[in-house]
Amino acid sequence: MGKRYLIRSGIAPTDVKTPEDMVVNPRIGGNVGNLIYAFSVYRNLTTENVEIIPDNYRINEEDATEINEKYDAYIIPLADAFREAFVKQLKSYTKLFKKLNIPVIVIGVGLRAPFEPNLEEGFSFDKEVKEFVKAVLEHSSMIGVRGQITADYLTSLGFKEGRDHMVIGCPSMYSFGPALNIRDTTITKDSLIVLNGSKLSPDNVLKFTEGISMEYPNYYFIPQWQKELKMTYLGNEKLKKDTEYYPVDITHKFYEEDRVRFPINAKSWIDFLKTADLAVGSRLHGNITATIAGTPSLLIPKDARMRELTDYHHLTHIWADEITEETTLAALIEKVDFHSPEKRQKVNFDNFIQFLELNGLDHIYRHETEAPLDKKLEKAQLPSLVKPINQLEPEQLAGRLESYEKRRNKELKGIKEENKKYKTKDRKNKKKIRDLEKKNKHCKNVLDRKEIKIVRKLGDFLRKN
Repeated sequence: MGKRYLIRSGIAPTDVKTPEDMVVNPRIGGNVGNLIYAFSVYRNLTTENVEIIPDNYRINEEDATEINEKYDAYIIPLADAFREAFVKQLKSYTKLFKKLNIPVIVIGVGLRAPFEPNLEEGFSFDKEVKEFVKAVLEHSSMIGVRGQITADYLTSLGFKEGRDHMVIGCPSMYSFGPALNIRDTTITKDSLIVLNGSKLSPDNVLKFTEGISMEYPNYYFIPQWQKELKMTYLGNEKLKKDTEYYPVDITHKFYEEDRVRFPINAKSWIDFLKTADLAVGSRLHGNITATIAGTPSLLIPKDARMRELTDYHHLTHIWADEITEETTLAALIEKVDFHSPEKRQKVNFDNFIQFLELNGLDHIYRHETEAPLDKKLEKAQLPSLVKPINQLEPEQLAGRLESYEKRRNKELKGIKEENKKYKTKDRKNKKKIRDLEKKNKHCKNVLDRKEIKIVRKLGDFLRKN
């Protein structure tokens, strides 16, 4: 009899979701990088006898009975979840896990901390992390952490490395198995360079990244935040302008030159990076995605979570404080080893498989067959990367906004009907109603009806004239 796993994820790799759906109903957990490590977990754990279903990032202890009845395990891939901004979710997970009687397996979790963290001082969220880890260990053999810094942190809280937790790196690195095959490449002025970056990176890093676009005109920039998806797709979103070297709206040169592409599914992102000659930037999964696609990549780590993964996977990198006004990409290319990640891959992969088996999870490498997920992906008609709205022809612009308006109205109608269903005196429905009201607010705030009409009229006018 087959098994069904519930997984912390907003979308399955085979789900065909349109850009307007991804804007109206966020499924990337705030950052599209989440799709990559989830992709690896789906691919590695989906056997002929296992089905994996996304939980849409819902955390509600009242779902415990339903989860116990419907699923055989709850798989929790996490990023830097040990952080102040995630405390509420940690507490909610702890309450939920205590009511579950199925395995709960955390496949990767990390600490958010400065580049040189002082673990002895502790953090404001230590108590919540301890309770979370205890709750998980009641349902699994061991927790998988992203790197040694996180392992040392959990050890400082009283958990034992090798018994309660082990370093497994980032699951995304194991998307395609025990070997990486990074291409040799010669970078010229015509090479396709894919840039990535975070507005939170220091200015010297952002200035260096932007400078590459001046020197290598055949570039693309891939943003990752949900807000940047809205900015790319609708044009009405703006980021806080606290640096002059990062695109905070669609007037930036990256957008003006039609050099921005936003991925909304893992496969299209991986396939796009297979066509590149080099990836550069300060986004962890922007560079890991290139690495698993076989494309040389240069990562610029900015904090402890990136540092520990860089060390564990031997990711090709330059530290942020090494970048000066004189630093050039050409000089770095001569200096770094793009094949460095290949040298640790087999050892790390075997360790990852050991972790899965310690927790009683089956995986595709026990079976001498093609990965079932690959077969499904071959049939799926997944959307390509999203182009910026300011680069559309008038007819394309009008079509995009019409599609968005239809999807938004459908979502609002569904929320209204569901809200009506739950508006009873029953206390257990109050949280569901609050969740729906929050979802309704997000949906209305993306782009209101008045803005849609204005821009559509403009598109119609331009098309006629």
